[in-house]
Amino acid sequence: MPRSTRPHTRLALAVVALAASLCGAAAHAQTELVIATVNNGHMIEMQKLSKNFEQAHPDIKLKWVTLEEGVLRQRVTTDIATKGGQFDVMTIGMYEAPIWGKKGWLQELKTDAAYDVDDLLPAVRNGLSIDGKLFAAPFYGESSMLMYRKDLADKAGVQVPERPTWPQIKDLAAKMHDPKNGVYGICLRGKPGWGDNMAFLTTLVNTFGGQWFDMQWKPQLESKPWKDAINFYVDLLKNYGPPGSSANSFNEILALTNSGKCGMWVDATIAASFVADPKQSKVADQMAFAQAPTMNTPKGANWLWSWNLAIPAGSKKVDAAQKFITWSTSKDYIQLVAKTNGWANVPTGTRKSTYAAPEFQKAARFAAAEKVSIDSANPTDSTLPKSPYVGVQFAAIPEFQAIGIAVGQQMSAALAGKTTVDAALKASQVSADREMKKAGYYK
Repeated sequence: MPRSTRPHTRLALAVVALAASLCGAAAHAQTELVIATVNNGHMIEMQKLSKNFEQAHPDIKLKWVTLEEGVLRQRVTTDIATKGGQFDVMTIGMYEAPIWGKKGWLQELKTDAAYDVDDLLPAVRNGLSIDGKLFAAPFYGESSMLMYRKDLADKAGVQVPERPTWPQIKDLAAKMHDPKNGVYGICLRGKPGWGDNMAFLTTLVNTFGGQWFDMQWKPQLESKPWKDAINFYVDLLKNYGPPGSSANSFNEILALTNSGKCGMWVDATIAASFVADPKQSKVADQMAFAQAPTMNTPKGANWLWSWNLAIPAGSKKVDAAQKFITWSTSKDYIQLVAKTNGWANVPTGTRKSTYAAPEFQKAARFAAAEKVSIDSANPTDSTLPKSPYVGVQFAAIPEFQAIGIAVGQQMSAALAGKTTVDAALKASQVSADREMKKAGYYK
């Protein structure tokens, strides 16, 4: 090799080496987002489809931490309260979003015109906002509704109105109830838990005209609406419900309904897609849908919940996290799920455009009733007397979890006949009062 070319060769090699090291540095500069989420169907589908996001954003790598609901709540609450910084994106409920937003624990979400924040259903958007600022983006949402066997209502000669009253439901339950043939007039949650029996019972108390706390934050558990609502509920299930109701929550009642054993069921709108699916339900063709029943007021009669994605305030990866949240809660994502899995399987309860899609209306015959349920829920005005808290089936204060669990246990005991309704409500009032005093709401 002629001498004169050697410097050029060395230079070329140096350039190649430099380029290689720069490539290596670029590879290392890839942002890794750690996403904590819940192990339900819609979220597992999001993980599968997220390869589309990674292809569009080669500089961002996603790492998933998938947990059961109870474990997820514990882990993300601990992490955000201690500023642990373990997660860049968190899946949180409508309960946590306003509490954490107010405390300054969450990054305000900034969205662009393409995201179309005005397309979000107003009730859901309001539940995730503080003073008009959005602190979490909804991935899917739900309300509650009445699901009933139309064949049994027809047999009883009853036309169920779009928004029935609880006395009408009680009359129909009596007519449908046929335990000899394995059919119970009505199935409702009884298993203790702030998100189990208390989610349903809070809506019942709301429509009877009650509330958790008055404007001085005093618990109202021995008020007339609470007594009337809980007595009505215990009596209804004792006479027309399945045996062992005090152990039933969503999954247990879903199984009973799908096997044709429940004449009626009031629960999460998300259940409608399962009970109307012939692959899962023996009575899919017979199922019909209406609004959650009302009593003295329509306020707070049907609950409001969503699973949402949020960014912890101290995050060092806000831009990347914002890109991922924008992608996974966008109109385009819903179209991607529809194209991949069909319109019947898209995440619902978040956007007006989903309900406006003719393909969705055709695939989901419960869609219209679900949207009316969600639209009618108002987390900032869910009780007849004025209340100091946000939330329909919960009060968005940190103390509510402990109070809701304690009260749920008392209500379940009353349903099981282990205590009276009055004694259960008295014990509930005492424990709620103690929690609120301890937290300094009043002396």
